[in-house]
Amino acid sequence: MSSGTFHRLGELTFADVLPAIGLEELNASAALQTRVDRKYLVDSAVADKLLATLPARAMVLEMDGLRSFTYDSVYFDTPARESYLLAAHGRRRRYKIRTRTYLESALSFLEVKTEGARSATVKDRIPYGLADRNRLTPAGLDYISETLSAFGTQPALTLLGPVLETGYARTTLYLPGSGSRATIDTDVTWRIPGSRGWTLDRKVVVETKSGSTAGALDRHLWAHGVRPCRISKFATGLAALCPELPSNRWHRTLAAGFTLRPEDAG
Repeated sequence: MSSGTFHRLGELTFADVLPAIGLEELNASAALQTRVDRKYLVDSAVADKLLATLPARAMVLEMDGLRSFTYDSVYFDTPARESYLLAAHGRRRRYKIRTRTYLESALSFLEVKTEGARSATVKDRIPYGLADRNRLTPAGLDYISETLSAFGTQPALTLLGPVLETGYARTTLYLPGSGSRATIDTDVTWRIPGSRGWTLDRKVVVETKSGSTAGALDRHLWAHGVRPCRISKFATGLAALCPELPSNRWHRTLAAGFTLRPEDAG
């Protein structure tokens, strides 16, 4: 990214003692490209405790001896914030466009996420040049056009530009009993391109990814009083950094312990 990348690893300890699963086995067992996502904003200490006492057998993604991986994403939208406003106004059919970079492997992808009926999320992606991750190439625009046309919408592609950068460290769990997966994101940081970054303070984002039926981790969180919330790294982050945007949809999340600190503060 033109304004720098995010380099950090989370410090949750629960994953240290779990059995490992490799990426190929995880993808074969729980690809879940079409899924229902449930998201939770949890105090870091509470998350570590609850994940350590998860009653269902869980496995943690491990690659090259690492169990936490650093992600960078760049989100694209029109100057009128068409993608953001579709989410802000709760439109049933909406989309997000981003590049995602896995820093440890130096791999980038261009992703188009669409959400339609019954809150089912579909993610389509193609490999993307690492040097192009903060811009949309002609080939990238063609891919976006083709994907969104099939979805039934078409933004003003020539107006799309980078509007938000995010970074975080992710740990991925697989729950064999339900064939579902979950991600735990720490040190979540947002930055308007060219500006300083802001980090979510003492909170982690837990996201479960399953079919229509809630998984074991969902039920475990619910049993301890942790409920799903509306949080989107794109929309909630943009709302937090740009208070002039309509944000009623995330008001409860932003008002409930959603505290940001400067990226370089301890």
